[in-house]
Amino acid sequence: MPAMSQRNATLVGFTAVLLWSLLALFTVGSAPVPPFQLAALTFAVGGTLGLIWTIATRQGAVLRTVGWQVFVFGTAGLFGYHALYFSALRLAPAAEAGLISYLWPLFIVLMSGLLPGERLKPLHVAGALLAFGGAALIVLRGAGGISGEAVPGLGLAFLCALTWSTYSVVSRRFGDVPTASVTIFCLATAALSALAHLVFEQTVWPTTAAGWLSILALGLGPVGLAFYTWDIGVKRGNIQLLGVASYAAPLLSTLALVAAGVTEPSTILLISAALIAAGAALAARASA
Repeated sequence: MPAMSQRNATLVGFTAVLLWSLLALFTVGSAPVPPFQLAALTFAVGGTLGLIWTIATRQGAVLRTVGWQVFVFGTAGLFGYHALYFSALRLAPAAEAGLISYLWPLFIVLMSGLLPGERLKPLHVAGALLAFGGAALIVLRGAGGISGEAVPGLGLAFLCALTWSTYSVVSRRFGDVPTASVTIFCLATAALSALAHLVFEQTVWPTTAAGWLSILALGLGPVGLAFYTWDIGVKRGNIQLLGVASYAAPLLSTLALVAAGVTEPSTILLISAALIAAGAALAARASA
């Protein structure tokens, strides 16, 4: 790939954060497609997008130099995260599940503080308490709020945050792996999701044009282009700036759902989003 300045790579990485803020909105729009089927369809689109880019930039030969362990790791991260995420948004209210899943920026900061050469600081703990306070407001709000049936979905959203943060921190070991490898991650995730769908789910196709457009938008953006631009950003850009930018995602995601009329505006939701974002940003400041 041609050389890219750190500034430009950071700007490329920023686009992933903006795209991920639309993940919940498009996932809701794709209903009633079940989670594994949705993952298979969207990752097939995202993988095809990457395949076209890989061929156009003549990077196919580079993929043969990547070890199979990297492909297994990347596929497990993408498949695990999205299986949990799509399931969470089918079982719990979109805004609440989306906000809890966006605890991953905080977890990344906390986990990175435990890496060799790093240490956990008081601001890390303060940020964790703030963010978990935001999550607690979602889960424990009063009468007329979350039903008992939504609790499993919220639990999956929490596991989703742990999965993506673990994937992101461990992936630091593979900083020299070319971005073209994300193409294989996506295609393999699509294949695994299709297999899981055939085993565990009944096929349900979108009933409206908006549903099909939501699937296409997911595959092109939050479940497609975002992974390639994020890979470029974290490997060649300013990762601290990108980490701080990620903390805006839960607030942007909630605002997108409210703007689209999917979620009613709520003081609790806005306070929760602000607490999660502020807590993670505080923890990031401690790591800076």
